[in-house]
Amino acid sequence: MSPISFDQQDGWIWLDGALTPWAEARLHVLSHGLHYGSSVFEGERAYGGEIFKSLEHSERLLRSAEVLDFEIPYSAAEIDAAKRLVIAQNGLVDAYVRPVAWRGSEMMGVSAQKNTIHLAIAAWEWPSYFDPAERLKGIRLDIADYRRPDPMTAPCHSKAAGLYMICTISKHAAERKGYADALMLDWQGRVAECTGANVFFTRDGAIHTPTADCFLDGITRRTVIDLARRRGFEVIERRIMPDELGSFNECFITGTAAEVTPVSEIGPHRYQPGDVTRTLMEDYMAEVQPRAVAA
Repeated sequence: MSPISFDQQDGWIWLDGALTPWAEARLHVLSHGLHYGSSVFEGERAYGGEIFKSLEHSERLLRSAEVLDFEIPYSAAEIDAAKRLVIAQNGLVDAYVRPVAWRGSEMMGVSAQKNTIHLAIAAWEWPSYFDPAERLKGIRLDIADYRRPDPMTAPCHSKAAGLYMICTISKHAAERKGYADALMLDWQGRVAECTGANVFFTRDGAIHTPTADCFLDGITRRTVIDLARRRGFEVIERRIMPDELGSFNECFITGTAAEVTPVSEIGPHRYQPGDVTRTLMEDYMAEVQPRAVAA
């Protein structure tokens, strides 16, 4: 992360259809998205100047907004073009990209059906999400107190900003205890995900991962599942209970920011990053690199 505050950096942010100087890309304090959580976003990475699975992210952003009952006034193709413009205008090659959409400030109250829908896209340099040395040996995870909510009580399949409130609380609590992140259970006490990444385990040569029914089925998650199956690994999506955590050999997490990151510890349980994790780390990094276009 940059040592400069994010509101003070140089560059350009795409805001409501036009490039805006970074420091001028603002919203009003009475914006509905700030007070009531009517905001959705994406996290994406550019490698070699190209955003990995850009269209999938843009389409998910539009679906997330629909779940929150608003419509972003741009198509997926227009959003993709705006992201490319931001990358180019800021002279970025390897970068993190953040589109975010929210309800504006025309009405203040739970109901805000006539509020303007805003869209902004920013991008900045962002290397490894975790400390590189720590990442190679495996990060340490705490077990969070908060749980992922019942899908009947929250729009869990939308990348909605409000759903990350308990993630921030849980990650802060873990970091204060010396951990890198926290593993979250679901509302029924089953293993779910980390605060911003999906989780995988290995046992007897097979890969196990929780069923994504109450948390986001990550784009990186699906990519890694595809890569694992290409390698001939058996991938089992199922309910995983906390009392199974000690029975697995390897553990790793996946996400746009985290990429593929080994885990060495979850609470009292220990794991040794091994061949499966290393293989998928290498395969993922090869997958995200831009492909040369044939002449």
